[in-house]
Amino acid sequence: MTFLDAYGLIALVVDGPAADEVQALLRSGDGRVVTVNLAEAVDVATRVHGASGKDLRSVIEPLLLSRSLVSVVSDEQQAWVAGELRAQHYDRRAQALSLADCFLIAHALADGAAIATADPAVAHVARVENVDLVPLPDSAGRRP
Repeated sequence: MTFLDAYGLIALVVDGPAADEVQALLRSGDGRVVTVNLAEAVDVATRVHGASGKDLRSVIEPLLLSRSLVSVVSDEQQAWVAGELRAQHYDRRAQALSLADCFLIAHALADGAAIATADPAVAHVARVENVDLVPLPDSAGRRP
């Protein structure tokens, strides 16, 4: 099981450098997304990349309906862990880790799952917390 961060979903919508790798992961039937990361993907794809809601839905909804991508809702335990992770690892200058990213890591920890990301902060905390990592290429082709 592999959890995608918002970047992986955005790569699919805007055909970013990680799109092919994310598609391969989803074909394996192994993909998961925490609903808060889905919300973050919608926000960033719209504000930063100019994607429309229609574009987003046309790419992501078929994946969810086919169960190629399974959405996961957080519970109270993951909320506690996410808050603790952010309190422990967040640094505004050196490691700007979003709360959504902390929920992602909390779910991976709870499920013994991997995380697919291009975000260096997420990758760093995943490694510190002993979460398996699938490093994706960022917009410059670098992997965390």
